[in-house]
Amino acid sequence: MGTASSMLTQYDIEEVQEHCNNLFSQQEIVSLYQRFCQLDRNAKGFISADEFLSVPEFAMNPLSQRLLKMVDGLNFKDFVAFLSAFSAKANAQQKIELIFKVFDSDRNGKVSFKDILEVLKDLSGSFMSDEQREEALSQVLKEAGYTKDSYLTLDDFIKVLGQSDLKMDVEVPVD
Repeated sequence: MGTASSMLTQYDIEEVQEHCNNLFSQQEIVSLYQRFCQLDRNAKGFISADEFLSVPEFAMNPLSQRLLKMVDGLNFKDFVAFLSAFSAKANAQQKIELIFKVFDSDRNGKVSFKDILEVLKDLSGSFMSDEQREEALSQVLKEAGYTKDSYLTLDDFIKVLGQSDLKMDVEVPVD
C-alpha cells in the first residue's frame, strides 16, 4: 500500500478487510481506495485535515472540527477503519465507540458534562442558549441516572445508547 498512487494488491485488500473487521466487501475497499487517492492530492499516503475539508459533506458537518482531530493524518487502513463505524454491517457497540470518541475530545477515556455541552453547542449553534443546553442535558443525565458531576465512560455510553437503534449508515458507491 506504499504511496497513494500505487495499486492495491489482493493481499492489501484482504489486510484492510481484516483491519476493519470485514465490514466492507473487497469491492467496497477498492472504491474507498479510489476515493482515498482522490482526497490524497499530494499522494503522501495519508489524508490531511485540509484534504478532508475538501469533502463538502464533511466541511458542512457541525462536528467537523471534532472529527478532524480524529481523522487528520490517517493512512488508508486507518481511513477504512474510521469509516467502518458507518457501515451498515457495524454493530451498535462499534457505532457507540465512534460517538464516544467524538465526545471525548481530550482522549482521557471519560466524558464530562462540559464535554457533552460542547458537542451540544456545536450541534445546536444559536438555536439554543447556554442555559437551555445545560437544562436539557441536566434532565437527560438525571433520567439516565447521572448528575452534572458524573464522568461517563465508554461502558456508560454503551449502557445508555446500546438500547437505541443507531442509524449511522453510509453507502459506499461501488463502480
